[in-house]
Amino acid sequence: QVQLVESGGGLVQAGGSLRLSCTESGRTFSTYTMGWFRQAPGKEREFVAAIDWAGSSPYYTDAVKGRFTISRMNARSTVYLQMNSLKPEDTAVYYCTARPGGLGTRQSEYTAWGQGTQVTVSS
Repeated sequence: QVQLVESGGGLVQAGGSLRLSCTESGRTFSTYTMGWFRQAPGKEREFVAAIDWAGSSPYYTDAVKGRFTISRMNARSTVYLQMNSLKPEDTAVYYCTARPGGLGTRQSEYTAWGQGTQVTVSS
């Protein structure tokens, strides 16, 4: 069973940076595609970024390209989301997620979810 635990959220001023981490407690991390989604108040959950098992094909939604970087360290069963040049519109609960197979951008494609971590960007 895949269990995901996120950390690293918090309050930051616009233009600042945060790094989110997500650790998987099972034994399947190195074979899974890992992703990040976010949900702002009153909005639907949306795709942010994903990275395949080898870490060779990161994919981003247009809104974060050039500002966010997804990476993974299979030896530590951890995926990261480095967020730079943060904007107030990045404020949301960020969720780590996992799926067997290749990259995906739809919630329904992912089979495991973390509890979420709050990111708040003040203007």
